[in-house]
Amino acid sequence: MTTGAKEFISLVKHPVKFRLFLLTKLPSAYFSGVRVKSISESSCEVVVPYKWFSKNPFRSTYFACLSMAAEMSTGVLAMANTYKRKPAVSMLVTAVSSSYFKKASGITIFTCEDGPAIAATIEKAVTSGEGQTIIAKSVGRNSQGEVVAEFLITWSFKSKKS
Repeated sequence: MTTGAKEFISLVKHPVKFRLFLLTKLPSAYFSGVRVKSISESSCEVVVPYKWFSKNPFRSTYFACLSMAAEMSTGVLAMANTYKRKPAVSMLVTAVSSSYFKKASGITIFTCEDGPAIAATIEKAVTSGEGQTIIAKSVGRNSQGEVVAEFLITWSFKSKKS
């Protein structure tokens, strides 16, 4: 793990600093209550609650809020591996696919365990100088451990070599 990744993970683990980041950079995630529950170099868990700001008229969590949490569980792992990277690496979501299995009517926890594969893809983008993509999987479970939704987020990485 790079020094930048370690530094970024410590920033994410700091509740005040990360909430300030959300408020300034991702206000919709901040107000809907999306939060990082845990993070390591290999996995990330993100929580989205069922509350006034995240609900829909059908008494469940709005799919866009579920999508935010799923993307964040993959994106935080990607950001950790691109943070303060020399040369800098650009990252972009190029596709999202989702499947829903149960009504999300409580807390939903999204887990992505693709950290090593994401890191390898970013490293390949830097060493090859060519854009690389990876499909990261995020699985959302309710408090009973039942699968609520699965998201496949396609990330594209490209080195900004001059």
